[in-house]
Amino acid sequence: MSLSPPKRRLVLTACLSLTVIALVSLTFTTFAVQERSLAVPVPETSPPALDVEVPPPAADEHPAPPESPQEDEVDEFEYSPLVRGPPTQSFRDNLRNDTKYITSWISAGWTNDVMTYANLIYLGSLTDRVPVVGMFTPSHIGGDVPPIPFGEVFDVPRFNRESGIQIVEWDEVKDPESQVVDDLGCWNVWEAVQYNEHHPRGSSVPDWLKLDISYTKAPNWVKLIPDYPHDMCSTFWSLARLSFPEERARNIGNPLASPVHNATLDPDDHMLCFDYLYYACAQQSTDFEHDYAPTWRYVMSHLHWTERIETIASLYVRQVFNVPVEAEMPPYIAVHVRHGDFANWCWAAEKPEDCFAPLPVIARRVREVQEELYAQRGIDVPMSRVIITSDEQDPAWWDEVSALGWHTIDHKAAGTADAFGRWYPVILDAAIQSGAVGFVGTDRSTYSIISRRRVETWNGGATRMVMWGYKGADDH
Repeated sequence: MSLSPPKRRLVLTACLSLTVIALVSLTFTTFAVQERSLAVPVPETSPPALDVEVPPPAADEHPAPPESPQEDEVDEFEYSPLVRGPPTQSFRDNLRNDTKYITSWISAGWTNDVMTYANLIYLGSLTDRVPVVGMFTPSHIGGDVPPIPFGEVFDVPRFNRESGIQIVEWDEVKDPESQVVDDLGCWNVWEAVQYNEHHPRGSSVPDWLKLDISYTKAPNWVKLIPDYPHDMCSTFWSLARLSFPEERARNIGNPLASPVHNATLDPDDHMLCFDYLYYACAQQSTDFEHDYAPTWRYVMSHLHWTERIETIASLYVRQVFNVPVEAEMPPYIAVHVRHGDFANWCWAAEKPEDCFAPLPVIARRVREVQEELYAQRGIDVPMSRVIITSDEQDPAWWDEVSALGWHTIDHKAAGTADAFGRWYPVILDAAIQSGAVGFVGTDRSTYSIISRRRVETWNGGATRMVMWGYKGADDH
């Protein structure tokens, strides 16, 4: 008998938690430790402390498989009360008649996709609908990598308890192994907020879910700034209007045919659907950069990592700082420096080398964070307790980092992708940053923006963002 997704997750979580020790001790100890760079996530003699009591495996044999969970443990998680039962072949068969739902797709890099799902969840709370959240699909890590479930990254039960918003994942609604292609009518927001692409926003999520979408273009009034091509923001309450009967009735009647079945369907009322919500906002397109941001306050601040992600991230930090697993984690500062594709936005710099802030400027921001932490909380974080992540490829730049006494995590040398999957380097870096008491990020990087919010909200941390784009941009 096959297990429903929550059951499978319970078993999977147990297996993954129990095998972390095996992965670290059997896989990573073959790598050498580079100076100030993590190449071994966990010392061979210091197995991680987990909630379960598991002896470390012998050096030349694999660990025994974990015992199956007891039946009463499984039954507690049989299926979500937000649906009718276990996942079905057609998603409609699992929707409750007394509940309305809302869903949307992702179509960007991972951090932007997290923000997109958060916008979906917030819009669901405004419209009294249950958000149905999909998986994360690969972009920057390679298109051949399979999706990763939302609930493998974020602790959904904890979110449901602490946020007051109830969400469900698509694999709890529709069987991921189903071959049934469901028709669904959705709103096309993308074409209403930008003027270069005359079609809905593309996404691979409907393909993974086997959904055949018939789109209806949303009215132009969903756009925050009418007729302005340089801002693609729609507003939450303009989108919310389309979820209620009167406004819906005024704007339906002209759907596009779906690509598979050639079905023409008005936007669904039971499963309200939008093509893309990354650019949804409350008041301005830079909402997340401000402390009022409702999607952060009511949604993302409650999206904590799963216990497994937190455990692995903690192991990496302990190793890079040479802290035993039984010792208290020392406070540290995280730095995120994004260069890479940002070089395409250096049009204001007279010389290419003037675009990004040099390391002494970043170090000045780190000192500001150190001083604030000491003045306000009495926390002394030395330069030897700084972890930096960056996409910079210049070895000379990294030599400067080493000279500052800072640390980095070399996921390639550590074999992170081989041990945990190619999703994990980017996820673990974000989790490590979120555990810091101080953070210095890169202005306009959504990865930095969200890490900054986590450090401020979760840890009461001190943060700074480094300006860039021209010489002296961060002078202050």
